Amino acid sequence: MIQLLAFATLGLAAGILSGLVGIGGGVLIVPALVFLFGMNQHQAQGTTLAILVPPIGLLAAWMYWKHGYVDLKAAAPICAGFFLGGLFGAKLATVLSNPILQKIFGGAMLLISLKMIFGR
Repeated sequence: MIQLLAFATLGLAAGILSGLVGIGGGVLIVPALVFLFGMNQHQAQGTTLAILVPPIGLLAAWMYWKHGYVDLKAAAPICAGFFLGGLFGAKLATVLSNPILQKIFGGAMLLISLKMIFGR
């Protein structure tokens, strides 16, 4: 029961961050599942992808759309590419070792954070 509450709290925090700044799943949930819940990198990434199956961001996206902040001409092809890219990425990830996958994930987060902090 306590673990279910902890998972729900993680989901709530990720939802708040997702609605607030557009992040959540990969940036918050994957590291939390690894470091707080003891999952390996494969389990954490697979679990995070599984939560994307239902329309998780639907209410948040609707709020942004209501205020005129959603470009559907950009969102539709990105969604299609994400759909296919997710398949290819998952196929590659499942054949990599856990340490290699963690390094790739950490490197991606580092590059993104550096760009966000120092880029324009």
